[in-house]
Amino acid sequence: MTVLALDIGATKFAAGLVHNGLEVPEVRRVDVPPENVWAACRGLLLEVVGDTAITAIGIGSAGPVDVRTGVTAPLNIPEWKSGFAIVAAVQELFPTAAIRFAIDGACLALAEHHVGALRGIPNGLAMTVSSGIGGGIIADGRVVMGRTGNAGHIGHIVVPGWDVPCLCGGVGCVEAVASGMSSVRWAVQQGWQGKTGLQLSEAAQTGDEIALAALHRAGTALGQAIASAAALLDVDICVIGGGFAQSGEPLWKPMQAALDKHARLDFTRELRVIPSRISNGATLVGAGVLAAGAATGEIDPRP
Repeated sequence: MTVLALDIGATKFAAGLVHNGLEVPEVRRVDVPPENVWAACRGLLLEVVGDTAITAIGIGSAGPVDVRTGVTAPLNIPEWKSGFAIVAAVQELFPTAAIRFAIDGACLALAEHHVGALRGIPNGLAMTVSSGIGGGIIADGRVVMGRTGNAGHIGHIVVPGWDVPCLCGGVGCVEAVASGMSSVRWAVQQGWQGKTGLQLSEAAQTGDEIALAALHRAGTALGQAIASAAALLDVDICVIGGGFAQSGEPLWKPMQAALDKHARLDFTRELRVIPSRISNGATLVGAGVLAAGAATGEIDPRP
């Protein structure tokens, strides 16, 4: 069985062939262009596959998604924001392959549950804090999908005290406050001169006051959101991955402080928040698990 995994992110597409059901040794990426988005994604898939015969395909996408219809509508991809039939498009490329599709947070949860920090943990939350913020839920040992496949979309939990408009149309979503893109936007409004979340993290490490304030702001909002999720879900562990999550103490210290302040019930106090141990392509690994499980009948992610 040959499995192809595709990750549709806010700013990049990533794809790779999955080995042994759990490894993606070679990941190729391409920036999401402002237009002709499918052409870029299609080109990447054909480059990765070459002459290989594909048995199964797993697709993890930034949301919202509708796994019932195979449509993705990522907020940060304007050309697809009203909906793109990704499953039908990929199926046309690979007509004999079995395809499974899920929100990227569910794929992240699958990866953590199979090879990461949630392995052997029956109840957990997996988060990615990067250009955007996403998440997936493990409950009683299974990934929770929800009615349309969007369960775990923690980026749109509303956090108190933040009147920030979100791309979803709401106000005060944690993604609008604490994501890498949102934090950079806020820092630039305060006079910071950088452009990326990585630069913002590096500036905070050198003591830049605006960068430190931006990460403190983001960490506080993340802690508030995690406290709310912990009360709702009653989980053992929250594992956090993603590029912006690697900002270190300037982000993690205020996050833990906000969690301690807001998670006051006995069962929420027991929650452990830890960094992901999956260093490369967690969503792709999860998409591979999704595809391999679907091909063998072991995993059916449909709501």
